[in-house]
Amino acid sequence: MHSIKHLIQIALEEDIGSGDITTDYTVDPEIRGKGIIVAKEKLVIAGLKVAMDVFDFIDPEVICKPLFKDGDLVQNGDTVMEIEGKLCVLLKGERTALNFMQRLSGIATNVRSYVELFDNKKIRLVDTRKTIPGWRVLEKYAVRVGGAYNHRIGLYDGVLIKDNHIAACGGISKAIERIRDKVSHLVKIEVEVSDLMGVKEALAAKADIIMLDNMDVPQIKEAVALIDKKAVVEISGGVTRENLGSLIDTGADIVSVGALTHSARSVDLSMRIIQ
Repeated sequence: MHSIKHLIQIALEEDIGSGDITTDYTVDPEIRGKGIIVAKEKLVIAGLKVAMDVFDFIDPEVICKPLFKDGDLVQNGDTVMEIEGKLCVLLKGERTALNFMQRLSGIATNVRSYVELFDNKKIRLVDTRKTIPGWRVLEKYAVRVGGAYNHRIGLYDGVLIKDNHIAACGGISKAIERIRDKVSHLVKIEVEVSDLMGVKEALAAKADIIMLDNMDVPQIKEAVALIDKKAVVEISGGVTRENLGSLIDTGADIVSVGALTHSARSVDLSMRIIQ
């Protein structure tokens, strides 16, 4: 995608600037060599294609050979990619390629740790818009690689009426009425509520999706019973690995977790020149 290529360009310009003064003065520009990218811990790999695109951006003649595919579980010490080309190109692209892979693999690994708790339950784990500015497409891709699903990509592709919209409009019913009059019949309307009174108002206004924000388990179960499949039920707010198990069995359809992206730790990968 154009946005990813632009992001790669920005990252390389940021790192290389006017030139790699270390590589330019120590490595003959015509010497060829081979490098490998190695996992330094157990992880779910993601971002292989982006890393390949980094080297391709610098020199299209670089040959990258991934030994895994995105979504594979990789063990500590595994070689995930072989790279062959001019040594100066490998060295110039090393950090940028690793930065992309480490971040995306970190998200995929983090997501997988949540997905494994679901045990085939009939509830969908989704992400949020809590992503690094400019990285959203990539980070949401990594969420899918890890085994979860995407919520809306941005403000433009889904209706989500939140507390501030409700306050600005003077109530849930008014907010839903206003937006239903403007959007296509193909667009579903989701509304965020924080109590059972809000649930009742959202139901009366015929919301398609009702997001239960920061409710405890007894409240969620009561809300689910009240909604009684008249709308899709989403749980959001304060979801952690520790309390996820208790939320899974509430009868809700979706649970959204901002921590899938905003709290993911970059994993440890390194590149070694081997010849």
